[in-house]
Parts: sequence; structure tokens; C-alpha cells
Amino acid sequence: MIWPGVIEAYRDYLPFDADTPAVTLNEGNTPLIHAPRLADHIAPRAGLRLFLKYEGLNPTGSFKDRGMTAAITRAVQEGAGTVICASTGNTAASAAAYAARAGLRCIVLVPQGKIALGKLAASLAYGAEVISIDGSFDDGLRMVREITERRPIALVNSVNPWRLEGQKTGAFEIVDQLGGRAPDWHCLPVGNAGNISAYWMGYKQYERGLPQLLGGQAAGSAPIVLGRVVEKPETVATAIRIGNPARWRQAVEALDESGGIITAVSDEDILAAWRMLSRLEGVFVEPASATGLAALKQQIESGEIDPAGKTAVVVLTGHGLKDPGTAVEQAATPITLPAELEALDRYLA
Repeated sequence: MIWPGVIEAYRDYLPFDADTPAVTLNEGNTPLIHAPRLADHIAPRAGLRLFLKYEGLNPTGSFKDRGMTAAITRAVQEGAGTVICASTGNTAASAAAYAARAGLRCIVLVPQGKIALGKLAASLAYGAEVISIDGSFDDGLRMVREITERRPIALVNSVNPWRLEGQKTGAFEIVDQLGGRAPDWHCLPVGNAGNISAYWMGYKQYERGLPQLLGGQAAGSAPIVLGRVVEKPETVATAIRIGNPARWRQAVEALDESGGIITAVSDEDILAAWRMLSRLEGVFVEPASATGLAALKQQIESGEIDPAGKTAVVVLTGHGLKDPGTAVEQAATPITLPAELEALDRYLA
């Protein structure tokens, strides 16, 4: 059976009529990878059951595709000819791909010099009109929100409620993949805070258990942890370099309802978690995706989370090829040898 995409798979849980055609790239159905070596590393002998929800295997390489299929489907239903978004990269790539699929014009605003090369390349390849602004993501979001009040353009950022409707399907999948029950802890990065809000919506709607939420923000871009807007956010985790999250209030409500935790982790800890994912479990992600794991490790070490016998799911939001520059910077320099057997033999000795 061919996977039909998240709208068809979970239509009964989504606010679309039965006859609404979905704009889809067959997103969703991403693997839930058991990670026993990683579990033993961050919680030795605790019996932690750790799973990685690898959202980097969506069509454009990030979790954004779940929400974008719903947002673009709704935009087409409403007769939109143009869609617009502000983005640190992943939303831009996803919006561009789904707009191309639907035959819509797509305009994306990105902060100048603050977008990873893989994301910029994808947006351009899909045919989006990419506008680089001399400002932050938050400046861009303000601009696109205001322009959609002046012009008949559909806004497809996470302030669009249809985005969350699509993204909540990740919670449905996790429950189904775990055999019909939610995990004890659900861990993920928090940037614009749409994903944490959407997952909580999904768990509540599916009614098969509720996890506690653990949200991780980068220390240089942690407005929810600090309780104030960060005017100039900075972090190597470009996907969550956001100083004023659009879904701030909803994220806090989700954390409170779940009895969850929001914490800040350093760039060093994010990169350490990023290396652990690839070297212990063979899963390559962009740096921001490792933030949920860094937060889980931090909270276990501080004693705030007891891992004994628990099940935890860490959402890995984007593929490593989204940000190849960081991967090359953080990796060891390749070894150079003469093209001779004896040179290889000496190296291996």
C-alpha cells in the first residue's frame, strides 16, 4: 500500500471535508528509530527506552512538511494564487515545494546571512522568490503578517492554524508506532513554538495517553526560558534562532498542562548531542534537531528527569544535509594518503 500523506492517513482527525483534495508530497510516515546505544550513553543502566522520530526524512527534509500540506491545501481551497512566509530556512523550503506542487507563486523572506546553504538551495530550486532582509526572522515575520493584511496573499507561517493541524499528526504516528500508547517523555527543539503546541494538540485529540513535554531552546535564543523577548538571538542551531516565538503562549500552556519542562542548552551541548546521534546511532541531523536530545541529557544529569524504566521520544526535526556547512566545520579533517597500497597498510598498522 502506498502511504497517502498525512491528510488522507488521518483525515478523520483533521478539519478537512471528505472531498477536499490534498496537496501532498506523501509526507509523514517517518521512522521511529529505537536508540539503545544512545540510551545507555545518556542514562547508563537505567532501562530507558529511547526512540528517535526522524522527521528529516520528510520530502523536503524537515517536519515542516506536515504542516505545509495542510496550509497549502487550505490556501488552494480558498482560491489563493500566492503564498508567503518568513523563515530561517526549513519553512521556506517546505512552502516552496508545496506551492510548486499546487502551482502557486511563493515568496519567502529570510534573514540575510542567517540561513543554512542547504535550505537556501532548496528554496531556490523549487522556484520560490527568495527575499533576503537586513534583519532577523522576527522582523521578517512582522513584515509578512502586515503585508497579508494589505494584499490577498496566504500566510503559511506557523501563525496559520492549519499548519498546526498538519503538524499534530506527528503525535498520532508516534502513538501508533509505539503500539497505541504515548511515551512518558516527548522531547523536541523549540524555536517558533509551533511544533510543541501541535504535538500537544495531537496527543490530546488522539486520547491514547499524554506524555510530559520537554522543550529545548538554545541558550543564545531562549525567550521562553528567560521569560522575555531576545532582541538579537544567536546560536549555531539556525532553525531555532528566534527571539520572539509566534506560539509562545500556546507552548507555555502545553508545557503547563503536561507537567513538562522548558530548558536552555548551550551550543556546545547541542553540538555534542548532534555528534552522539550520528556516531552512536548513525542518524545525521541538522544541529537544531539535536536540541531535544541535549535537553534530555541535561535534565537526566540534573536529576529533574528520572529515566528508570521510562519511554522517551526525541523528535529530530531536520536532516543533516540541511546544514552541510556545520557538518564540515565540526568534522575531523579528511586524511590524505598517496594512492599506494603500502601507504594505506602503514596507516592501518
